Amino acid sequence: DSACKNRPLDLVFIIDSSRSVRPEEFEKVKIFLSEMIDTLDVGERTTRVAVLNYASTVKVEFPLRTYFDKASMKEAVSRIEPLSAGTMTGLAIQTAMDEVFTEEMGTRPATFNIPKVVIVVTDGRPQDQVQDVAASAQAAGIEIYAVGVDRADMQSLRIMASEPLDEHVFYVETYGVIEKLTSKFRETFCAADACALGNHDCEQVCVGGGGSYLCGCYEGYALNPDKRTCSAVDTCAPGRHECDQICVSNNASYACECYEGYSLNPDKKTCSAVESCAPGRHGCAQLCLRDGGSFSCGCFEGYALNPDKKTCSAVDVCAPGRHDCEQVCVRDDLFYTCDCYQGYTLNPDKKTCSRAITSSLVTTEESCKCEAIAALQDSVTSRLEALSTK
Repeated sequence: DSACKNRPLDLVFIIDSSRSVRPEEFEKVKIFLSEMIDTLDVGERTTRVAVLNYASTVKVEFPLRTYFDKASMKEAVSRIEPLSAGTMTGLAIQTAMDEVFTEEMGTRPATFNIPKVVIVVTDGRPQDQVQDVAASAQAAGIEIYAVGVDRADMQSLRIMASEPLDEHVFYVETYGVIEKLTSKFRETFCAADACALGNHDCEQVCVGGGGSYLCGCYEGYALNPDKRTCSAVDTCAPGRHECDQICVSNNASYACECYEGYSLNPDKKTCSAVESCAPGRHGCAQLCLRDGGSFSCGCFEGYALNPDKKTCSAVDVCAPGRHDCEQVCVRDDLFYTCDCYQGYTLNPDKKTCSRAITSSLVTTEESCKCEAIAALQDSVTSRLEALSTK
């Protein structure tokens, strides 16, 4: 015993609780499960255990991710109740593939090289097609052990079990002696190697058999040059991620994001351009201006963009540099008109000004009046001069 320790497994028990299994016999099956658990090196990084209960229907009593200690696991086993009715063994194996042997439910990634194992315990003949389902499971890397009790159909056991059959098919006469198989499975799962015994110096993962081993690392880590320890890798380094635009590191994993104006597709990797100026997609107060897959904000005439690059403020249209009037700018709400200084007139271009021209032409009547006034002024001047000499 000191030289043998069960190798890490992702182990699923599939137990028959159809009508042919009497209540007291089902209790024997639960005892068998508990004793099997006692022989295993149960833990998150060692052997993980799940239990499926089946008859006409299938119930996942607990998946691989739920319990990592023997006491909690055995307590859950003690609470299992029989389902009765038929014997849908093929459906049970299919359910194990679809709902238990997934990473979401606790199965470890293929890179960890953890064996996936199923132990089917039944006392009858399957009422569905088990051969194709078992073949699919084995093709997916699942090793199947078939345990028959009492009235179990041996041909069905051989059909569902993995090769070699003499190592994967077991039979006992009654549920009362099923516990005898505990030691048999303990020998089967025994791993007398450095990794299982703990005689290694790998920091994270030990992979090996016999007297040799190699060290490995969990996903998101890389083996250091010393071939023993591991360091977290930059998951966003070129070639290490599948993000279309932006990769965001998240501990030993990463998430993908998109540039402004793009949205993440359902595959969580690629990005698609969005209608960036569609209502509700921008924060522009007045104008949204598309620029490829992005946008910028603008303002109506007479307004200027504020420093926040979104809102607008009215401008002084007559401020220097904001109009093209040559002389006078006259504001008119948000617009303006041009005017000229006194003595100038506005040119047809409505912007520049020219000096005004006064006419030198007078009428004959006006000319006579001017001469009469001039003569009177001369007469008065002469009289004044005469009086002043006297």
